[in-house]
Amino acid sequence: MKITGVEPILAGKRYLFVKVHTDEGLTGLGECGAWAYQEATAGVLKQMEKMILGLDPMRIEFIWNALTRNLHFRGSVTQSAISGLDIALWDLKAKYFGVPIYELLGGKTRDKIKIYVNVRAKDAAGFAENAKKIKDQGFKAIRFSIGHPKDEDGRCGETFTALVTRVESYMKAMREAVGWDMDIAIECHRGMRPAEAIELGRALKPYRPYFYEDPIPDNLEAMRGCIRQCEIPVATGERFINPMEFDSLMTTTDVRYIRPDMCVAGGITAGRKIAAEAEARGVYVIPHNPLGPVSTAACLQLDAVIPNFEVQEYPMANGVCRLDKEMKEPFKVEDGYIILPDKPGLGVELIDDIDKVFPFEGAYGGINLHEDGSIVDR
Repeated sequence: MKITGVEPILAGKRYLFVKVHTDEGLTGLGECGAWAYQEATAGVLKQMEKMILGLDPMRIEFIWNALTRNLHFRGSVTQSAISGLDIALWDLKAKYFGVPIYELLGGKTRDKIKIYVNVRAKDAAGFAENAKKIKDQGFKAIRFSIGHPKDEDGRCGETFTALVTRVESYMKAMREAVGWDMDIAIECHRGMRPAEAIELGRALKPYRPYFYEDPIPDNLEAMRGCIRQCEIPVATGERFINPMEFDSLMTTTDVRYIRPDMCVAGGITAGRKIAAEAEARGVYVIPHNPLGPVSTAACLQLDAVIPNFEVQEYPMANGVCRLDKEMKEPFKVEDGYIILPDKPGLGVELIDDIDKVFPFEGAYGGINLHEDGSIVDR
């Protein structure tokens, strides 16, 4: 069997799917993760097509090494393209053998995958109300964002004290609403200075936060100090683009949870390598997953086999999941778990003509400013 083509599929606000075609008519499906650079990544896919045409798609490790070790430049767009191709090759190979991908990775270590979902609101009372609703639906873990309030000019003028007090009020209200038998995580999206992150972490400690995600930008020395001083478990790594960055993170800091993105860090092949090193260090894995059905399915295949899996991010907010409209058969969610799909390959199918049902719009972020006009980290 030989690879005959690579087909990028742009859809929705942030989706770039990819199909790998073969001379036997078998195809594999993947998804690329540099969501603000979809068109650029699609161009890279067509460039990489020139390298892998005619190769045996079963040689996944060989192709992964060829694409990661023979290209002169590195970066998130390049790695996202490699990630999508790698996922598609695993999907194709598992379909060829008629088994889920996890069977080719050593077999499953669990039957269902614990997930966390997002709770959103405008104030502490709203967070408490929505958190209770999600708990009543059977979920065991939630995450909320600290948010980044803007003034009438669109600038972020919140003071140090106001930020800490506001976020603590959200956490306190939710903990009172759901009790102590539900996990609550905090998403910071790299939006704080180290001093703010340390003080907020200490303020949140009495409420037993599950994990403290991306409190500051990706500077390893600063992150090491933040982790040691904030006194709560930190999770980070969603923007890392290869196993070496995760090695540096785990060597340099006391990170408790790592967040590899299957669609950015190098696909399922990279996910296996990253998880294995983390297992040896006693670090647990919370795969990053802000994208679509294929990204979710790729995460689930890895989650199924690694002993050090912790919990899976699931694109649902306040009880509503957008993925259900994008798949022929939605994931089966029961009491805060996804039942592991058992169909061949990734175990999912996109709806027909997804790029026509959800025409590509693009999502490109923006520039965020402090009150004084300087740039805010995001």
